[in-house]
Amino acid sequence: MQTHVVPVGFDYDRLIAPLVRDQLDVDRVVLLEGAVGSEANVEYSRTLARKLEADFGNLLGAETERVAVADVYDYDAAFEQAYDLINSELDAGAEVWVNVSAMPRPVSFAFATAAHSITLERQADRDRIHTYYTAPEKYLETELAEELRAGRDLLADLRSGEDVDEERVVERLRAAGDLLEEFDERGVTIGAKEIDGSHVVELPVASFSNVKPFEEVILFELGEHGEFESVSDLAKALAEELNEEYTDAFRSKVIYNVDRLGPGGKGYVEQESAGKSYRTQLSRIGELWVRAHHQDEEGELGEAE
Repeated sequence: MQTHVVPVGFDYDRLIAPLVRDQLDVDRVVLLEGAVGSEANVEYSRTLARKLEADFGNLLGAETERVAVADVYDYDAAFEQAYDLINSELDAGAEVWVNVSAMPRPVSFAFATAAHSITLERQADRDRIHTYYTAPEKYLETELAEELRAGRDLLADLRSGEDVDEERVVERLRAAGDLLEEFDERGVTIGAKEIDGSHVVELPVASFSNVKPFEEVILFELGEHGEFESVSDLAKALAEELNEEYTDAFRSKVIYNVDRLGPGGKGYVEQESAGKSYRTQLSRIGELWVRAHHQDEEGELGEAE
């Protein structure tokens, strides 16, 4: 079962469009609603939530639940709520996807941090917990501001007694009406932007464990050469890189450290079964670690032993 946790703010498209366009499985949706700003803001957000509730059911066939967030600026309370909600969904056997694209930042950050924390506590379930973001194709704020300026200029000319072309008034009415209709229908952003072939940008989970010197060598080797068909191939490449003799003891050392870096450990390495071997490569967070530490790579090989 796939459960998507979706904080609702003032967006529509990027909360549902990526799931439809990427044809993701969505069995259950938890829509988080909170009071944000003025009464008009709150009502607008609730209207979007009602529309999302209907469309998640109609377009994706998902069961939808609306859950209130008492104070969208209370990070601690939001974290506790997120922690309980995500754990409850995992206990029910679901794979949990947390969308952090909308709603005030304290709620989005609290839910992302809670998801991250749970992956560390429930290592066996870390592959069932995801946080993701969707970028919009267009923000409406700039267009709203431009239309407001144009309307201001028109009113100023009318007030000053200048002759105003009737077509100018008609154009302003048309443009304002179209923009407001778009805003009421879709919120402050339009569309869902495709990035690297997907509308969902998953945020990788980092490890809080220190990386030891020999583990660093393994990560840099994987970063330089990409996938290895087996751990033995990786060990042979490392032995050559380090001017070491390739022995059973050295191979065992590599296997041990790859296991520590794998899904059941620090999560920097991914392995896929291929017969009696395991294809080995960096995970997404492993790629980011290598990228961030690339400037420190020089000298690491000599210190690894």
